Amino acid sequence: MALTRHLVLDVSPLRGSSAFRRWWLGTAVSGLGGQLAVVAVVFQVWEGTGSTVWTGTVGLAQAVPLLAFGLFAGALVDRSDRRTVYLLATAGQAGCALLLALQAALRPLPPAGVVALVAGQSACAAFAGPAARAFLPRLLPPERLAAGLALQRVAFQGSMLLGPALGGLLIASAGVGGCHLLDALSFAAALYAALRLPRLRPTPATAPTPATAPGANPDPAPAARPLRDVREGLAFLARTPAVRAALLADLATTVLSMPISLFPLVNAERFGGGPRTLGLFLTAIAAGGLLASALSGTFTRRPNQPLVMLCAAATWGGALALFGLASGGWLGLALLAVAGAADTVSVVARGTVVQLHTPDGLLGRVGAAEQIVGTAGPDLGNLRGGLVAAATSGTTALVSGGLLCVAAVAVIGAGTPALRRPRSPHRATRSPDRPAGRPFA
Repeated sequence: MALTRHLVLDVSPLRGSSAFRRWWLGTAVSGLGGQLAVVAVVFQVWEGTGSTVWTGTVGLAQAVPLLAFGLFAGALVDRSDRRTVYLLATAGQAGCALLLALQAALRPLPPAGVVALVAGQSACAAFAGPAARAFLPRLLPPERLAAGLALQRVAFQGSMLLGPALGGLLIASAGVGGCHLLDALSFAAALYAALRLPRLRPTPATAPTPATAPGANPDPAPAARPLRDVREGLAFLARTPAVRAALLADLATTVLSMPISLFPLVNAERFGGGPRTLGLFLTAIAAGGLLASALSGTFTRRPNQPLVMLCAAATWGGALALFGLASGGWLGLALLAVAGAADTVSVVARGTVVQLHTPDGLLGRVGAAEQIVGTAGPDLGNLRGGLVAAATSGTTALVSGGLLCVAAVAVIGAGTPALRRPRSPHRATRSPDRPAGRPFA
């Protein structure tokens, strides 16, 4: 029985911190609402245009604001009360969702108007994301960060699996507006969880300035210096081997070996081209990820998270390379399930490495960099796979991408001794409103 408890998902963060419990439930509900909205937007744009170019523009509208504002949003998060930034940005997202619901119910906008509202919502997310990433070290002690990230991964995977199916059912029964209305209402759960938190002022990442010397104003308004703050964040990434390697490992798994764009071609080349097989490809990846989450106690309790991250990233690449060579359908699905499990392990371990090696005053900027890498990497990877497949074949694109991923991870591990012998990580620094050494209850 004790062995089983150490294998399955560690739910101690939910039992030990009411603040994290509220936060987890709130973000799970809002994440599910977001997936409903994705289905509704794509359906409305397709119904209005019948064009894959326009449906592709929806993804572009989501990505461009994150890339354009991300680093500056992170700098703002590290200069402001993070709870306030998150509340304002999330309220903006909810407002855009409500406008999408109203236009669907009263007078549908042209596709350009719908895409513009999606872009506005994504611009708000560019600020909410880094702020939210900086919450976790204040909600949980360092030894429970990996378990907390695994729980967040479960919520994300659940919304990805349930959201599209529920969205289709809701569109059929309540229309596009019903999905957007539920999305707008779902933000209330995240807003409530954030409102229950105290102020989350960042701890300065640098030495105190004369303004904070004894006898001066103890809480001065920080000077606005966005470009300098962005440069400081980039300099931290450049000089911190563990964090730099974690982001590079993320790029290795996405840019070099993202397989999604290759699935239709590989399905036609090697598995007969049936739509059922194609659908099972994505299902297998998700199933592997859920299984890894359910058994996440096997890796979240390990102290050597950098090594876990490297091994999982290499397993992802190796499984995809073997999938490119697989001739049997069941073997191919099994390899995709292994890749999905490795992806979940890699995501959780990578997030743990970043959180533990980043001082509180830089969590916003590093979180913004993570968000940008996570947004741009898969798109670039799918583009790389498509270009290689167009010049050669889907099998060649998969195998070469998987092997390149393994090689890149090996280079990252060999060139970053800090991952093999990690130094003492930065602990979550206390808020001025809380005593040291305790997470928020």
